[in-house]
Amino acid sequence: MTISQGLDLRAHDVKVRAPGGRTILSVDHLKVPAGTAIGVRGPSGAGKSTLLYAIAGLAGDVSGRIAWGDTDMVALTHGARAAFRRSKMGFVFQDFLLFEELSALGNAALAASYVHDSGARQAICERARQHLEDLGLGDNRRKVDSFSGGERQRVAIARALANDPPVLLADEPTASLDRPTADRLVDDLVALTRSGGKTLVAVSHDPALHERMDRVIDIIDGNLAAGTPVHA
Repeated sequence: MTISQGLDLRAHDVKVRAPGGRTILSVDHLKVPAGTAIGVRGPSGAGKSTLLYAIAGLAGDVSGRIAWGDTDMVALTHGARAAFRRSKMGFVFQDFLLFEELSALGNAALAASYVHDSGARQAICERARQHLEDLGLGDNRRKVDSFSGGERQRVAIARALANDPPVLLADEPTASLDRPTADRLVDDLVALTRSGGKTLVAVSHDPALHERMDRVIDIIDGNLAAGTPVHA
């Protein structure tokens, strides 16, 4: 199985504005070295998810520079940002966003549907199958409509990793899960991230998740909190 190394994140003079023009996130400077696991915490509405969407190139009105490696997401066209996300980023969404009628493997290998090369499709399917097994879902042909919340989240993690992305982004990956299941998921996510040399950014209210990260970024009222290290 090939391994994609993480990408450095460098953000400078970033501002994200709401449709009315109000600034909802401001980041003067932030650097996350490749291969680092970063937690993002703060009160509800502070701008945590806005930061995640901004660095993914999904936020609307953004100025400044948000660079993954040599690629500035702000400077790219909409189509180029989408292509970059497909090839370089994996997402773990809070609400899973799985297709109920598909099996665990069908969901985890979904990226293969967008690839024309048969060899690349086969590689994605094999990685999806391997990650599901690593996450304890060896019976990967079962449809996800019968899965528990923890099992669904494991499928979502396998899907995020199946394309071997150098960057992994997670939005409240342990939300609504019981403590033992959440702890196992954090262990799985961190282990898979570090073994693959990925760069992980995880938004969460979960202190147990933050304890496992290499560094934690605090956001309050749309700004990096005083004392938050800009170099992870």
